[in-house]
Amino acid sequence: MNRGLLIVLSGPSGVGKGTVCTALRGKLPELIYSVSATSRQPREGERDGVNYFFKTREQFQDMIARDALLEHAEYVGNYYGTPREFVEKTLAEGKDIILEIEVQGAIKVKEKFPEGVFVFLLPPSLNELRQRIVGRGTETQATIDHRLSVAIEEMNLLYHYDYAVVNDQIDSACSRISSIITAEHCKRERFLHELFQELKPITAGENAER
Repeated sequence: MNRGLLIVLSGPSGVGKGTVCTALRGKLPELIYSVSATSRQPREGERDGVNYFFKTREQFQDMIARDALLEHAEYVGNYYGTPREFVEKTLAEGKDIILEIEVQGAIKVKEKFPEGVFVFLLPPSLNELRQRIVGRGTETQATIDHRLSVAIEEMNLLYHYDYAVVNDQIDSACSRISSIITAEHCKRERFLHELFQELKPITAGENAER
């Protein structure tokens, strides 16, 4: 069985990561969503292992100490992170898994999991990104300016990623990411690794006969 792929989808705030990720999972139902762990209490309707892996603060701190997380951060007094065990188990089963995450978290994941496929989602333009943020109707002008400034800083980190996809149309962005996943599965390195694993016992048997 071929090992699955970890696809890391990232990009600046407001670019539409969540929308694209949801649409992509609709097109590729076999794609597993990477469930995060958190130390916050479940909200009404949330289920453990579906929305989050809910942990106590002590359990989360133990996961940090054991290096059981690919990345983690503390936000408003609660921990959030990506459990390594869930990702590794899914990949070992030959299933692809997608992790939708902000830029700084993605870079932390790459430090611990460089074999992942890192996709950076870009807006068609900075003006379009501004319009998307303004369109929410929940941000002050100062907040909009700050978020745009942060977005520019995050886009300067594009060189950490393997691919860049412009989110001009959701369906088009999903098609490009789907093509990336297909291409990654066709990389020669994956076939060479599998072939080596198959040939190893045959070679060992021949050497034993000699």
